[in-house]
Amino acid sequence: MAYVNVPNDLSKIKTKLALNLTRRQLLCFGGAALVGIPAFLLTRSAIGNTGAMFLMLAVMLPAFFLAMYERDGQPFEKVVRNIVRARFLRPGVRPYRTENMYAPFTGKEEPIDQKQPHSKTRPRKG
Repeated sequence: MAYVNVPNDLSKIKTKLALNLTRRQLLCFGGAALVGIPAFLLTRSAIGNTGAMFLMLAVMLPAFFLAMYERDGQPFEKVVRNIVRARFLRPGVRPYRTENMYAPFTGKEEPIDQKQPHSKTRPRKG
């Protein structure tokens, strides 16, 4: 009896529209063609066929990259957004600070901002 393997994680399966390409890939390839082909046709007489072909390739490659690149199920722009958030928009060092919720009962309350850092701290391993 014939059988078909069905993957356990169905979220990785993407719907294909035409030519076994996703909607995102079709849009990016179409946009690349709309920009690249006129660039080739307009520059062919000025710089020759080879130069125009390389120019068309350079103009179209970013769109191909946007269409095909995917990391951990996320497209390129989401990966870049996450990197920018982690590196530039969020604080780099987040010190571990706790607040003693029982301090008001003991009379030894000390604000977190005025506490002296420990002098014998060692750097974390790993």
